[in-house]
Amino acid sequence: MDNAAAPGPAPVKKMVPAALLCFFLGTFGAHRFYLNKYGTAILMILTLGGLGIWALIDLVRIIVGSMKDSNGNDLER
Repeated sequence: MDNAAAPGPAPVKKMVPAALLCFFLGTFGAHRFYLNKYGTAILMILTLGGLGIWALIDLVRIIVGSMKDSNGNDLER
């Protein structure tokens, strides 16, 4: 018998924490770290959120529900 633990479902990411992180720390990519999108989060740090434009676009995407986590799952409302 294999005693290795089977991976469970990915934890659900919620919309409100993502939106708050984006609003207050969006230029540093905090919301993308929360969504496990590490590569683009580092790019946001280096560009200061695309000088704020990228962070603003992400905030709108989170609010309207088109932003997904790294596994492609919708954010829970």
